[in-house]
Amino acid sequence: MTTYDQKTMDVLRKMQDGEMTEHYVYSALANRLKEGDPNKAILLKIANEEKGHSNLWKRHTKTEAKVNHVRIAWFKAISRIFGFTFTLKLMEKGEDQANDIYQDIAKTFPEATRVAEDEQSHEKDLLGMLDEERLRYVGSMVLGLNDALVELTGTLAGLSFALQNTKIIALSGLITGISATLSMMSSEYLSARSEGAEHPLKAASYTGIMYIAAVVMLVLPYLIFPANQYLYALLSMLVIVILIIFIFTYYVSVAQDLPFKKRFVEMAAISLTVATIAFIIGIIVKQFMGIEV
Repeated sequence: MTTYDQKTMDVLRKMQDGEMTEHYVYSALANRLKEGDPNKAILLKIANEEKGHSNLWKRHTKTEAKVNHVRIAWFKAISRIFGFTFTLKLMEKGEDQANDIYQDIAKTFPEATRVAEDEQSHEKDLLGMLDEERLRYVGSMVLGLNDALVELTGTLAGLSFALQNTKIIALSGLITGISATLSMMSSEYLSARSEGAEHPLKAASYTGIMYIAAVVMLVLPYLIFPANQYLYALLSMLVIVILIIFIFTYYVSVAQDLPFKKRFVEMAAISLTVATIAFIIGIIVKQFMGIEV
């Protein structure tokens, strides 16, 4: 019987536990899908493969795998919010560290090379087969979010100094935002229909949902802060803008394998520049027109 030092055993147990945990994550995601859904079969196949990897390391550790239930719950929650494709690709990004470990132990355990190749190529091919509705409408979602962030950030920033009353600013922002949402939905529907899209109404719906969600989140600080604390509301709104851009850009970069940093900086710079210009315009208009609210 071959014996290994404590460090090696710790590595093997870590890999065994990790593979079994991912088995349960993939299985949980698969169970959420309906029978007959091709994605269900793909997820179950990956789950079985991960279980096989865990059992392979079990031959050396001679112990049962310890499943990380917190990690399972975390990925289940993420999948409900962002979808299973995003969740799976996020999990696969964590495989880089595992592959480094596999390469380190390959001399002692030749089967590690096969497992690493399995993780890198086979699972990537399987994930490439995944097809999720929301990802087919990312373009519509980006359109709605980008337009809402740029337009509403500028509008609210300009109104902040011009009106200097959070409640009036919130009312103006909501009216502008709701009207703009309906306008954007109509434009997206006509655009998708003219391009021969299969479901133009869905494209319009995704645009509208993202737009109105952004409107509500940006107006919220003005509803929370007292009427005279418009500057605090403005700063809070800008923080929310950055957070929205960060979260959505990260979602798209992971789900569609796109660079994150460049897209985030670009989108944030545009929104903040527009807000600054609009704020200055608000000051100028208030001074020249001499309007007191």
